[in-house]
Amino acid sequence: MKLSRLASVDHPLALQFQRAVESLTAAQVWDSARQYRGTARDFLIYLGENHPDVASLSQLRRDPHILGWFTHLRSLAPAVYINRLTHLRRILEELAWTAQLPELAHLIRREDSPRPPQRLPRALTAQQDQLIQQELLRRNDLPANIFLLLRHTGMRIGECVDLSYDCLRNVGPDRWAIHVPLGKFKTERMVPVDSFVCELVHRLRFFRSFDPLLPDGRLLSRPHGKQALIRQLRYCLHEVTAAAGITTRIVPHQLRHTYASEMIRSSVTLPALMKLLGHTDPEMTMRYVDVTSNDLQREYHLARAKPRHITPQPKAPTISPRTGLDGVIDSLLFAQHAIEMFRRSLPDGPPRRCLDRLSNRLTKILAQTRKLSPSA
Repeated sequence: MKLSRLASVDHPLALQFQRAVESLTAAQVWDSARQYRGTARDFLIYLGENHPDVASLSQLRRDPHILGWFTHLRSLAPAVYINRLTHLRRILEELAWTAQLPELAHLIRREDSPRPPQRLPRALTAQQDQLIQQELLRRNDLPANIFLLLRHTGMRIGECVDLSYDCLRNVGPDRWAIHVPLGKFKTERMVPVDSFVCELVHRLRFFRSFDPLLPDGRLLSRPHGKQALIRQLRYCLHEVTAAAGITTRIVPHQLRHTYASEMIRSSVTLPALMKLLGHTDPEMTMRYVDVTSNDLQREYHLARAKPRHITPQPKAPTISPRTGLDGVIDSLLFAQHAIEMFRRSLPDGPPRRCLDRLSNRLTKILAQTRKLSPSA
């Protein structure tokens, strides 16, 4: 493959970078190869304009060449910034092997790449939730009952379309649960349900009985495959939200977030919520929970009105803060935790991204501080 975008760069290192990119992208799709070429081109243009004296790979240094390029990229979106760093790091690793210059592989370090921003859909507002459920109940068709099932069980849409016809299980006297098959994290679970959800499953079985396809053991028919059914459901949700007068784009996964937030408000504990959602990591579960200021006020006053213990509050800390390097590390950890908690309370925007960058810097400072320990 000719790398015309890279060959047009007038730089002494262009040919070596071109060969490295060709080697890396030999088995990759065209778009991935294009991104590697664009990264190499951008880096060589930066070198030519800011460090024209660099004419060989052995002259490349982390400071000022690589660190200067990092500063050059700061104006890009976080995802693009991470993408460029990753691509250049792999190019330099390839050059380190082909040119027999091992130091090139260490010019960009793993800790240089900030954590990718977590973009999870937010839970529906109380008004959005009410309007959507009213519209779904009014329609009472196949897609509407599917979305109501998602809303009241917290299932992923992919798990829902995989449900078996006999997914509703009796687990005790007047107790029912839905068996959710293997999902995203290769786990299966039993989700407790009430009489309303049981009625939803019966309605979906009713719709299935009119389907011209032969029974295949699934609750939902998918004549054109799983992904086609998911795309059709997503489109139906857009119609539902538009009919409900909601202009904001709503995706099915927000129903799962809304279910998680509702469970927390109903005093479901974090371990139990993890089981309900099928999570293996509590940090992932916390990302699903939308705790509003009203929730905080309710929890605070409930705790004050009904204390869980009668032990008086201590007048002074029972544990003295550590001194020396350990105390510095404790302070950094506390600052990082405080920044992260405040960042999560902010909407997406420049302040939230700024705090994310500050948290990443503290992570690097912590790593360097720990190296100062005599026992390290």
